[in-house]
Amino acid sequence: MKSETKIRNSGCPVAFGLDTFGDRWSLLVIREIMLRGKRTYSEFLQAEEGIATNILIDRLKHLESQGILEKNRDPENRRSFVYSLTSKGYDLAPILIELIIWSGKHDDRANAKRDVLEEIQRDRDSFEMKLRGV
Repeated sequence: MKSETKIRNSGCPVAFGLDTFGDRWSLLVIREIMLRGKRTYSEFLQAEEGIATNILIDRLKHLESQGILEKNRDPENRRSFVYSLTSKGYDLAPILIELIIWSGKHDDRANAKRDVLEEIQRDRDSFEMKLRGV
């Protein structure tokens, strides 16, 4: 935690962004919501990257504390919660798009997924609006 405070005190916008949303698991939770429509803890656990339960809980709490996610009771199952992006969270759509474009350019693995990249290349503005839920 001390190094996080030190970085934030630097005033660097890149460090601030990375502290706020820049770790692998936070971005994958954001991806699951934006691209795949997932909303619940159990749905996030099903992501193909295999996030551990303790890490998922930590990232959900962190993203909520940063104002990127909000948590509400699931109206269909009052024992569960539904997570959704706030406007601050939706503002990460262009960053997610740029990560996809960058990966499409540099990921030469045979199993690299290209369908989302192709959708962005066809109509980036419409794709971003879809990510933002507009």
